[in-house]
Amino acid sequence: MTSTNLFYIIIGILLVDFILERVLDILNLRNWTPNVPKELLGIYEEDKYLQSQNYQKDKFSISLLSSTISFLLTLSMIIFGGFAWLDEMLRNYTENPIGLALLFFGVIMLASSLIGLPFQYYSTFVIEEKYGFNRTSLKTFILDKLKGGVLGVIIGGGFLALLIWIYLQTTDNFWWMAWAVISGFMIFMTMFYSSLIVPLFNKQKPLEDGELKEEIEQLSNKVGFKLDNVYVMDGSKRSSKGNAYFSGLGSKKRIVLFDTLISELSTSEIVAVLAHEIGHYKKKHTLSGIIISLLQTGLMLYIFSLIIDNPALSEALGAQHHGFHLGLIVFGILYSPISTLIGLIMNVWSRKNEYQADEFANNNYNGKALGDALIKLSVSSLSNLTPHKAYVFFYYSHPTLLQRLKAIRSDAK
Repeated sequence: MTSTNLFYIIIGILLVDFILERVLDILNLRNWTPNVPKELLGIYEEDKYLQSQNYQKDKFSISLLSSTISFLLTLSMIIFGGFAWLDEMLRNYTENPIGLALLFFGVIMLASSLIGLPFQYYSTFVIEEKYGFNRTSLKTFILDKLKGGVLGVIIGGGFLALLIWIYLQTTDNFWWMAWAVISGFMIFMTMFYSSLIVPLFNKQKPLEDGELKEEIEQLSNKVGFKLDNVYVMDGSKRSSKGNAYFSGLGSKKRIVLFDTLISELSTSEIVAVLAHEIGHYKKKHTLSGIIISLLQTGLMLYIFSLIIDNPALSEALGAQHHGFHLGLIVFGILYSPISTLIGLIMNVWSRKNEYQADEFANNNYNGKALGDALIKLSVSSLSNLTPHKAYVFFYYSHPTLLQRLKAIRSDAK
């Protein structure tokens, strides 16, 4: 395939992707009604329902502006040879493939961060503040960006350098050697993310003795789920929204509760949420999810290895010299339709898993408490409870609240 054909394919993929996203956004917006739908009666009060719509509209407006600017800048960089110009300029400083790639992506990531910073600031300190969610101080906001940037340089830069080194040493074995390295890192992070990365941003402490801990222990014993690590995290440091998550494998598995979740829900509702998370583990969703992610990564690296040597990738960006970093940019765009298709399949699988985890919580603890918890969390965070079906199909990894409540109540009969 010629570089000219590649160029038009790249432009076409970017345009189709942008237009599809906007169509889905419009469908989602048009699905709202001025009055509370009958299926939401008893869940949303009318004033709260209108507030949720205003919140979603405000978020959509800033997201639309940000994504449009990002799309136009990316399109301009390709059409007017911005990536090729940057590559040529950096070659004045180094011809080393690893150093060149690190400089290239370093400049792009820095520029992207600076462009996105005003939108992130506005979203946090204007929109989230307006609706009473924001608890982030300016100091925390700045430190988060700095810490995230440093981690990105260390982890992202380190991995990029390692992958290019592997590629330069053995092109024939590149894909599976890179896959082995990335797989090891993914498994390591699955096990230790909560104990190594999270503490850089949040404080975690073991759940104190009391009614909640006793109820959790009773549930764990009942379902045969050994759990010694239940932690409370200071989520209120940044937002009033409640949350919880499960991480780790084997003896390293850990459940983390946001302090905002504990303050918002009753004991039985919190334990019901945990029963749902335990359900994922008992149903092997966590393990199968890791395996599928590893297989996806292997597929992506294999396809990447088949085309990375082709100079047409760099030529499609207008570059005179072929480079691993330029090929990576083009491959990322070319692979996006495959990634989207895989994402759709994964969303269907994920939504099925959520129903199974809800059923587990219903059968082993209290389905009504789980439903009440989901309602409280959705309403307090002003969630859109009537998204368009097409929007759900493309973007939702979880069923909608109404779908989950219907299934929970059906299982309870």
